[in-house]
Amino acid sequence: MKAHIKTYGCTLNQADSRLIEAILKNSNVSIAQDISDADAVIINTCTVKKATEQKILAFIDRLEQGNTGKRIIVTGCMAGANKDIIRMRSANSLIVPINNIEAIAEAVKTGQNAGKIFHGIPSVRKNKERLEYFEPYKSAIAKIPVAEGCLSACNFCETRFARGPLKSFSEKLILNAIKKSIDFGAKEVQLTAQDIGCYGFDKKTNIVELLKKIGSIDGDFKLRLGMMNPEYLDKFAAGITSILNCGKFYKFLHVPIQSGSNRIIREMGRRYEIENIIQHIKNARKTIAGISIETDVIVGYPAETDADFEETLKAIKKIMPNAMNISKFAMRPHAKKWERMIDPEIVNERSRELSKIMRFYMYKNNKKYVNKIIDARITEKTEMSMNGRNEAYKQVIIKGANDDLIGSMQKVLVNFVTPTSLYGYLLNK
Repeated sequence: MKAHIKTYGCTLNQADSRLIEAILKNSNVSIAQDISDADAVIINTCTVKKATEQKILAFIDRLEQGNTGKRIIVTGCMAGANKDIIRMRSANSLIVPINNIEAIAEAVKTGQNAGKIFHGIPSVRKNKERLEYFEPYKSAIAKIPVAEGCLSACNFCETRFARGPLKSFSEKLILNAIKKSIDFGAKEVQLTAQDIGCYGFDKKTNIVELLKKIGSIDGDFKLRLGMMNPEYLDKFAAGITSILNCGKFYKFLHVPIQSGSNRIIREMGRRYEIENIIQHIKNARKTIAGISIETDVIVGYPAETDADFEETLKAIKKIMPNAMNISKFAMRPHAKKWERMIDPEIVNERSRELSKIMRFYMYKNNKKYVNKIIDARITEKTEMSMNGRNEAYKQVIIKGANDDLIGSMQKVLVNFVTPTSLYGYLLNK
């Protein structure tokens, strides 16, 4: 029996797919790299954006219309939050909610209850914590989940309905997963969760305590901290700043403000004041030389006025992000319902204006690297280039591909930049 895994969405989803792969292998189900070789196709879905949802449904349509006879198993966030959409679109898909990930292998093997929710769980696995399934894999990058679920109740969010309340994984399992990954050659460890900032609240600990223990692990590697909602930066700013300065972590912080208007932040059901977050970010820039700040913004939230949007523009000009994700608001099935939406033309105009400012600051930040020599860890390659990261987690692209350099630290002279990347050539060829 062979299964192909198709993954959509964030780093947490990608980490979940690795756990699914380990579960399958332990149940004597082989992994097919090519979908044509598979008996079953597992689709690990994302529900954050409607556009992604449409891509997933189109992929399921192609599988069904192809009459391939392959079993279709849908898991991930759509399987948790939007089962009805899947069932209406695909009568042949077997739905396995992400919180029932342990049942994936059984679902692949039996293929029972097509079009329904699969609740079977092998009895020997019922009491296992998810990270117990983790197995290291040969890669320069390891993606380690530290928790699932969150403690927030953002009005625009669908993911919280898919993953449920916070469930932090044990420190022991997290540390073991990181150590095993390093032993297998990982040089970059990406720590991920739905919201990494709330880690440990259900275990009477917190993210700072976990990161201190992770930072003490020996080895030649760097850790990337995943997305942290601003309210937790508000709680743990001093501890996080100290940790990012310790040398084991990339100088990188992902804090999604979503809006620069306190009124809209409250309308969204989020719990922080934008002035505090801006101050924390300013302090981080002063304390951590060269830190990269990433943020997320939603434009066109139904309650957003022109004045609110102006507040967002002001906030971005103060934050001067190194990276930013802009999303146009789209109402999700289980999120707050709005009777009136903002005119799409207004939303598009706001998005264009914000994108222009975003590109300006991203390019301005990257331009500082032109003609500079930097250290870059090579972690990936394409047919045309090798890609790596500098200490601030900026993407570094080097022309030419060389498998022998994957995982190594290289001196790179930067000779060209875009808003998103640094381009250069090796000095020690």
